[in-house]
Amino acid sequence: MKHFLPITRRRFLKITAASSAAGLSSFGILEAQTIAGQGAKPDVKIGYLPITDATPLLIAHANRFYEAEGLNAQQPVLFRSWAQISEAFVAGQVNVVHLLSPIAIWLRYNKKFPAKIVAWNHTNGSAFTGQTGIKSVSELGGKTVAVPFWYSIHNVIVQMLLRDAGLKVNPLTDQPAPDEVKLIVLPPPDMISALANRTIGGFIVAEPFNAAAENLRIGKVLRFTGDVWRDHACCVVLLREEDIQQNRAWAQGVVNAVVKAQQWLGTHRHEAATILSRESGRNYTPHPLAALDRVLTDQEIDSYFQTGAIKHPDWHEQRIGFQPFPFASYTEELIRRLKETTLEGDLTFLRQLDPATVAGDLVDESLIKAILNEIAGASVFGLDSSFTRTETLSL
Repeated sequence: MKHFLPITRRRFLKITAASSAAGLSSFGILEAQTIAGQGAKPDVKIGYLPITDATPLLIAHANRFYEAEGLNAQQPVLFRSWAQISEAFVAGQVNVVHLLSPIAIWLRYNKKFPAKIVAWNHTNGSAFTGQTGIKSVSELGGKTVAVPFWYSIHNVIVQMLLRDAGLKVNPLTDQPAPDEVKLIVLPPPDMISALANRTIGGFIVAEPFNAAAENLRIGKVLRFTGDVWRDHACCVVLLREEDIQQNRAWAQGVVNAVVKAQQWLGTHRHEAATILSRESGRNYTPHPLAALDRVLTDQEIDSYFQTGAIKHPDWHEQRIGFQPFPFASYTEELIRRLKETTLEGDLTFLRQLDPATVAGDLVDESLIKAILNEIAGASVFGLDSSFTRTETLSL
């Protein structure tokens, strides 16, 4: 399995800025354009983080769904942080990635990188976990909480929860006041050790790190993100716009494979956990089967009704769900929520974004609709045939 060297945020910003000024071909995309022009299909080069959000991309590889679409898929490449995987995508080292939905917005509209969301990779799949002994969000006053990236659904939801608990977000202070919480960015793999040594009071992140903290008895789930924003997207499948335009058959094959993997996951949760586990020897994730199984098979889900981690049992939420359609209503609401969230850097671009315009420009629904029609339509995933919904948020 390939791994890329860590990069600093400064280097990431420098590279993404350069991509706008220098053009795409200088970042390795010229090769893909040449291949597309010759009529050949480029290899599927998957980039992912070791989180359950990546499950459809990895299962499609394990089950050879890409090959069934006439594509050749290389061994997926594991990254440790969102900055690393974003840089690799911009640089052309990988061409199929799952990225946090707010990062997709940031890349296209702040860094002017022409990428398109072609599907959702999953729904829900994250939680807010505190040190053992902490019973509620309000007890995190005066402590530090880790998020995986400023532009993340995690940052949006944790700030909603903190405000609701009467706490202020202060990412600049080293000594937060009793009514403040200091937010920091940590790569997901570093959160467990930080919680264990009590460097942080809690973290909000994708699974299976929350399940791992529970299994290690160092953390307690305070709230599932899908219980705050019903069936929200976290990671989306991102392709370069150029790849979609110049090699549409390739792009359609990628989306087909991911959708068919999600369909397979509907009835093969334990099998998927086994494939992704370190015990399988397939080198997809470093996680034990016990943690992955706890997430994918909804183990002990009823116990969270009593602890308050789930306040809306009538929503019947899965700890992680799989449905691929990228609802416009979610993208629009995400833009509105991001504008209310404390973020790092110059936010001029964000203030200028119109939610409806972004939903129509950032997302390409044509590929996903084509495969859904092929496999009997929206009903396969329990979706409305109109492909519309109303967003539900409740603290």
